[in-house]
Amino acid sequence: MRVEQLGDGEPEIAVVGGIHGDEPCGPRAIDAVLQDDPDLARPVKFIVANEEAMARNLRYVEEDLNRAFPGAPDADTHEARLAHELLAELRDCVVFSMHSTQSYAQPFALCDTVDALARSACPYLSVDALVETSQFSEGRLIERDEVLEVECGLQGSDQAAENAERLVREFLAAVGALPGEPHENREVPVFRMHRRIPKQRGDRYEVLVENFQRVDADAPFAAVDGDQLVADEPFYPILMSAYGYEDVFGYTGELVGKLDAEPEAEAEADTETTA
Repeated sequence: MRVEQLGDGEPEIAVVGGIHGDEPCGPRAIDAVLQDDPDLARPVKFIVANEEAMARNLRYVEEDLNRAFPGAPDADTHEARLAHELLAELRDCVVFSMHSTQSYAQPFALCDTVDALARSACPYLSVDALVETSQFSEGRLIERDEVLEVECGLQGSDQAAENAERLVREFLAAVGALPGEPHENREVPVFRMHRRIPKQRGDRYEVLVENFQRVDADAPFAAVDGDQLVADEPFYPILMSAYGYEDVFGYTGELVGKLDAEPEAEAEADTETTA
């Protein structure tokens, strides 16, 4: 694990990349910001997490780090020990964690539940959506309070790295660490994960719908070896991809509201409205 700091004093903000070793966008964004050496108004800690997996270009060495939290110092796996060390580095910090995906080319954010950090930062990030993972957060870093995760784009792409660098700068401006006006306020739809979509055994998989676009009941949404799967009820696809996961296509979701830079009480009320 590599840890570097910009700004003087004890950091209350942390930027994390490289939780998965085959997702280079976060480390590339961190290196770009460190090289630029901006004059920060608040000290920030930058962390490249799973360097061993990165060196091997593997998602993980022994187990998925983003399913291994909180870990333990004497755990059996590299990632469980690393999870414990990483949480110690993140103590008392608000956290911005970068990933990439095989399901969606544009950035979107994830949190356990919509909290003060998500409400205050997301409207100033160039993201298409915010996803509440809630019941699917176990073992993930976002299960911890005050953590915002972003999927920066397609895994391994230059565009994902460019998106990640832009998002880091937008986040640092939103939390008052980078001087200047925050990114233009945007209205961000909020979705909540509902259930996994299992993937049957097959040789050829297809996804027939777009993530975050409503799928009507009785509409085909995926296919296995040419046989279509049909929705039994309306849903919004989240993290849907043909080959991104071994045993699931992705998740069904519901649209639960929106975020913009309103007073906190109003924004919170918006996210309590179910579609």
